[in-house]
Amino acid sequence: MNERLANLKDRTRDRAYKKYRSGKTPDFITEFDNGNLTWVQRVSRLTLRMCEAQEAVIEPGERIVFTQTTAPVSDVYSVEEWAKISKGRTLHEGQAVVSNICPDWGMILSQGMLGRKETALVSRQKHRDDPEAAMFLDCVVETIDALLELTSRYADKADQLGYHQIAHALEHVPANPPRSFHEALQFLRFAYAVPWFIGHYQLGFGRFDQYMWPYLEKDLGSGKLGIEAAEELLAEFFISLNRDTDLFPGIQPGDNGQTLVIGGVKRDGSDAVNELTKMVLRVTEQVAMIDPKINLRVTSKTDLELLQLAAKLTAKGLGFPQYVNDDLVIPAFVSHGYELEDAREYAVAGCWEPIIPGKGMEFVNIGAVSFPAAADRGIKEGFAEGGSFEDILNRTARDIEEQVFRTADNYKRLLVGPSPYVSLLMNGCIETGRDLSQGLKYNNFGIFGACGANAADALGAVKKFVFDERSIDAGELLAALDADFDGYESVYEKLSKQGPKVGNNDDYVDSIITYLFERFADACEKYGNNNRGGIIRPGVSTAMYYIWLAKGIEGMKEPVVGATADGRKKGVPFSANLAPSPGAQVTGPLSVLQSFSKIDFRRVFNGGPVTMEFSDSIFRNDESLKKVAMLVRTSAQLGCQELQINTLNREKLIEAKKHPQKYKNLIVRVWGWSGYFCELDPEYQDHIIARNMYTV
Repeated sequence: MNERLANLKDRTRDRAYKKYRSGKTPDFITEFDNGNLTWVQRVSRLTLRMCEAQEAVIEPGERIVFTQTTAPVSDVYSVEEWAKISKGRTLHEGQAVVSNICPDWGMILSQGMLGRKETALVSRQKHRDDPEAAMFLDCVVETIDALLELTSRYADKADQLGYHQIAHALEHVPANPPRSFHEALQFLRFAYAVPWFIGHYQLGFGRFDQYMWPYLEKDLGSGKLGIEAAEELLAEFFISLNRDTDLFPGIQPGDNGQTLVIGGVKRDGSDAVNELTKMVLRVTEQVAMIDPKINLRVTSKTDLELLQLAAKLTAKGLGFPQYVNDDLVIPAFVSHGYELEDAREYAVAGCWEPIIPGKGMEFVNIGAVSFPAAADRGIKEGFAEGGSFEDILNRTARDIEEQVFRTADNYKRLLVGPSPYVSLLMNGCIETGRDLSQGLKYNNFGIFGACGANAADALGAVKKFVFDERSIDAGELLAALDADFDGYESVYEKLSKQGPKVGNNDDYVDSIITYLFERFADACEKYGNNNRGGIIRPGVSTAMYYIWLAKGIEGMKEPVVGATADGRKKGVPFSANLAPSPGAQVTGPLSVLQSFSKIDFRRVFNGGPVTMEFSDSIFRNDESLKKVAMLVRTSAQLGCQELQINTLNREKLIEAKKHPQKYKNLIVRVWGWSGYFCELDPEYQDHIIARNMYTV
């Protein structure tokens, strides 16, 4: 990284950009009320006003520009009016804004904003007798004009400062299709920023190496750019995505959903890997920041050289790339009703949930099913009735089904807000005259099946110690759980240290987790369609629920459970995603993959990341990179859906917690995203420190 980029990175990491921010949060509600505007008109006008509120900021050394100078604003109604509108309705994640979807950036780049405006005007004429459609399309045009006015002010500012190359680019994009790789990056920087102004969040970049490659290929072929110059532009773009992120909503800093997908196959099924695929991996390693979050689509036959390049990025300790298995995900999409060509174009949402860019208005995280709570209830009710182990399993499965139905029923009252700007980034909205809030081609919901390893371990312990060996009495176990193992240390030791644990390729307990996930999938299928015509997609990740289901959080609807029969004490977090229970003794990475590969991910494909922590000491030479690359290939060959690897140093983490000022750039993978370790809450830090760390 050259000195110019290093300076930009340092200023971004130090958040020097905050000096440009207005100290006042804009409030336009009175204007909206006085204008008697509809909801879609209010959001459109908010987009306009927020674009107007941005000051043009160009820092020395920048070639790709934009800095947000106001806090985001999402409110378009007064508190009182909003209470009336939302009464009795479900607000996704407490809001009615857009999140966890991916625009069709390739389409937007190819048409330019003026092209989208022309399409809207033609559609406006077609729908002139449909007042709702006409109003929506007028709003689309208003938001396009707002963006173009903002970029025009930036172009004027660049001219004033003598940055004529920037001005030249902004006089052309995003109004028109880009003429170069530089212009394509600048186009994307502005077009992507606008939704965040108005409170939308976790919008992904989709298949970046596919839609950006034509612009880079043209520049490389003409000699306009060499590889080094192209990498410098890409590095600056990536650095710019780390600016303003302190304004983005999330459970923890870094949880912002700026995902970017590379690799995989094309729409026709042919190999999609190109020079930009590899460049993204190299540049991400050089930049070494938490955004964008890289996802590499792989297969069981992915070239080993590419996997070793990715393993080199894994060794950097950024927590990405996340490896996603095309061999499993594409057929899973098709089996759930998606068209094959669309399935081949999949990206990921904020963490790992597969989605279709431009065609999905899918709510992929409407809640979680607590598998430990279901197992706990099954065990206690089964013991009370004097039932068999099979009875306990059946009771657990019934509880899982009940949780699925409660969660899905809650979303029958879903209230979705409009967004004419994001709608213009999607397929079909302009043509039909309908906002994306009314649905797109795919309108499915997703539910997390959380903390399955802990639940399986608990049930496996009951099977072994209570039913098979009869070394623990049912009454004694219940008393130990009620007492949080206080006074029952021998029971605690047996459950936690001697019980069967998922992650050892042991069918005794692995068969339990696969059974639970099968029943979970059955429950989602049994529920049927949601109220938007879509299905309920089950997934087996946890997101933040590995903490929440153990400790509880205000407002959550999922059940919280105390001490559990796997030897876990009350309040202790569960395992994150698909990982052995914290502290479980396992053979190694291969046995972990073998255990989780027994899951039929085709049925539970709404995210299934096997999560591993590797000691950084293993990455000493090229041979270790080859071993990690082979492990990724093995994961795909075994049939795992996703693999994410944290490269950590436990001693460094402990030291960073004590002296955070010395480790401000230390990055870790938290659940489906990476963040700066020292910015996380202590409970998340402690969980990462306590995770199993492997060597290969």
